[in-house]
Amino acid sequence: MLLDTDCAQKGKKHVMNIYVKAMRLPFLTGSLIPVMLAAALSFLHGTLHFWFFVVVMTGVGALHVAANLINDYYDDPGSDRINLHPTPFSGGSRVIQEKLMDARTVRAMAMGFFVLGIGCGLLLALSGRPFVIIVGMMGLLAGYLYSAAPVSLMSRGLGEMTIFLAFGPLITWGTYYVMTGLLTWQAFSLGIPLGFLITAVIWINQFPDYDADRDAGKLNWVVRLGRNRSRRIYSLLMLSPYAVVLYWVLARKAPWLCLAALLTIPLALKAIKILNLHYETYDEVMPAQALTIQTHLALGLVLSAVLVFQKVIF
Repeated sequence: MLLDTDCAQKGKKHVMNIYVKAMRLPFLTGSLIPVMLAAALSFLHGTLHFWFFVVVMTGVGALHVAANLINDYYDDPGSDRINLHPTPFSGGSRVIQEKLMDARTVRAMAMGFFVLGIGCGLLLALSGRPFVIIVGMMGLLAGYLYSAAPVSLMSRGLGEMTIFLAFGPLITWGTYYVMTGLLTWQAFSLGIPLGFLITAVIWINQFPDYDADRDAGKLNWVVRLGRNRSRRIYSLLMLSPYAVVLYWVLARKAPWLCLAALLTIPLALKAIKILNLHYETYDEVMPAQALTIQTHLALGLVLSAVLVFQKVIF
């Protein structure tokens, strides 16, 4: 009986791991960190609704998971199936290719999470935030049309800009609106540094996927420009957030404490160095992929902490 129980527990754990892998849950920081940053700004301005915060985190997270799943579904017959160099950070979750899930299940899960995201938006709209329907619909369409045929923004050179807006300014703008009832340029621009970095995440992930994307006709900008020129764009994406933060401080649009964001520059510089050395390789790029995600996470957490600290101390 004890042996049967252990086997059942291991089986449940295995199934759970498959779902986590399919949803790519460790990568949800890409969408949830901007939510935290916008919530910190609303706290600085004297408003923070915990219940609204929970609903926004749930809704944004659901839409992100849905986008991950629908990406796997549409990439399966294309680039993912012929990708010989997937990494833990690129090439999709691989649950379809490894026959851990069938494509129909992945698509059904995606639709379920889209519905959950819509439900969260409707709840917020009925709670006195009607404009969230428009912002949320923009996010939903971005997540779906980024991958879904026949639009497939990622294949038309529009995917990078879509990611920049959807995972940067759009999230901070919408979250701040939910928290305060106000739509402000400050809240929109707050997402610009993270927008650059999440675009850098997508950008560097296209390096090991280069051959498969090219052969599948997924004409993202790394495929269009080639890896040599694209590595220079990556450097610009990684360093631009610091230029934005420096401008904020010098223009007195942000507390001087935001200069603490500069402490994360070494992560960005190390990632740039690795990519410049290994941009034509595959496995050697993985440390730079990890550092790109870490830079996004670190910058978002530092800026959030600064805004909270500014409110509590000053």
